[in-house]
Amino acid sequence: MSNISMDTIDITGEAPLEEPQRQYYYMAAAKKKIGEASKKLGRPLTFCVNTFGCQMNARDSEKLVGVLEEIGYEQADSEQADFVIYNTCTVRENANQRVYGRLGYLHSLKKKNPHMMIALCGCMMQEPHVVEKLKKSYSFVDLIFGTHNIYKFPELIATALDSNRMVIDIWKDTDQIVEDLPSERKYPFKSGVNIMFGCNNFCSYCIVPYVRGRERSRNPRDIIREIEALAADGVAEIMLLGQNVNSYGKTLETPMTFAALLREIEKVEGIQRIRFMTSHPKDLSDELIQVMKESKKICPHLHLPLQSGSSRILEKMNRHYTKERYLQLVDKIRAAVPDISLTTDIIVGFPQETEEDFLETLDVIRRVRYDSAFTFIYSKRTGTPAAVMEDQVPEEVVKERFDRLLKEVQEISRETSSRLTGTVQEVLVEEVNEHDNSLVTGRMGNNLLVHFPGDASMIGKLCRVSLDECKGFYYMGTAIKDEG
Repeated sequence: MSNISMDTIDITGEAPLEEPQRQYYYMAAAKKKIGEASKKLGRPLTFCVNTFGCQMNARDSEKLVGVLEEIGYEQADSEQADFVIYNTCTVRENANQRVYGRLGYLHSLKKKNPHMMIALCGCMMQEPHVVEKLKKSYSFVDLIFGTHNIYKFPELIATALDSNRMVIDIWKDTDQIVEDLPSERKYPFKSGVNIMFGCNNFCSYCIVPYVRGRERSRNPRDIIREIEALAADGVAEIMLLGQNVNSYGKTLETPMTFAALLREIEKVEGIQRIRFMTSHPKDLSDELIQVMKESKKICPHLHLPLQSGSSRILEKMNRHYTKERYLQLVDKIRAAVPDISLTTDIIVGFPQETEEDFLETLDVIRRVRYDSAFTFIYSKRTGTPAAVMEDQVPEEVVKERFDRLLKEVQEISRETSSRLTGTVQEVLVEEVNEHDNSLVTGRMGNNLLVHFPGDASMIGKLCRVSLDECKGFYYMGTAIKDEG
């Protein structure tokens, strides 16, 4: 989105101090080095970005890919590349173990390819004990940085290319947001758009506020400008991203509500679908519900994390709502948008959870009847208040409850998902079906998948599709040809 030309940048002088000009200076410097290395090897240098975790991480990875392509790397499908970067997640403990396991494999590849570079970034890098472990046991890693300074990737990669030692740049927090750096979208027809960064909620089980920092909202003008550029580039669907989109705008000089931002985004011509996540129940306003009711573009799908149906456990989780308030909110939403698809997150086995607390969760599931739910066994995260709570629930009890929860969720999901059988719905085609190339796969506004006969020419287009048969969590359908 920037008009800065790489070829006009003078890299013989000092790097500018202003952003994003400083990062473009380092991109030009890195591009020169990559060009020289490529010429020496007689082939293009390749890169591979592996993303762990949430959609915020996926969006960050698109920015990393944009920079790597800008400086002359070509994307590879495997980790046998010249530059491998892991964008890490640390929400659950086992995510860290997966990364350590993969690093052992990368080390063996690096021994065979001495000019290979390995970088680690993302939430896991914001934990001091992780960085210490990497310095001690994984000294072959070339570059380590965190979540707050991802915009500095060009400068960091230029430094790493010039260095024979591990480059580490971790910030504890930041209030800085740098616009207009390269980004390479995974899909040409849909894109994530960050509207804010960080989190102020401090749920007692969650590490995110400690690794993503405090909330900071992007300027609405910058958001609209980005969306207008995406629309001009053929994007039909956007996903607005934030740890809690409902608290958007509180840190701006002139505060603006999330609902007001949505009204402005809806005016952008070319954008046909608007999605957003994640929506915290404690901040979901009547104004937002009204905007969703009136909107022609906001998808009829809301991800509304419950976490627990017990008001007692919700208080221990520091969620700032009760079971009763959550159910009232669901009633309000359904009254305004009757055909809305509701999805949720649920944690089983939070410290001190009793059988009665668990039954309260099952009660909410039966009353709300979610289209789908992400269900998690409580994972103790070092550094969070919940990790040191007394009365951790025994593993065998947690597993038994989790199995009961999963059975309940899946039965209800199958029933609620099938309610559209026989109707005609708009489907955004995303890809040729990977199991049967005579079919294409797309998504309805409510986020359910549909498979129907078609070809690659339909990718990125909205099609009217008759939903012939529900197969549990997806539909088989037939495209309706426009008359005339």
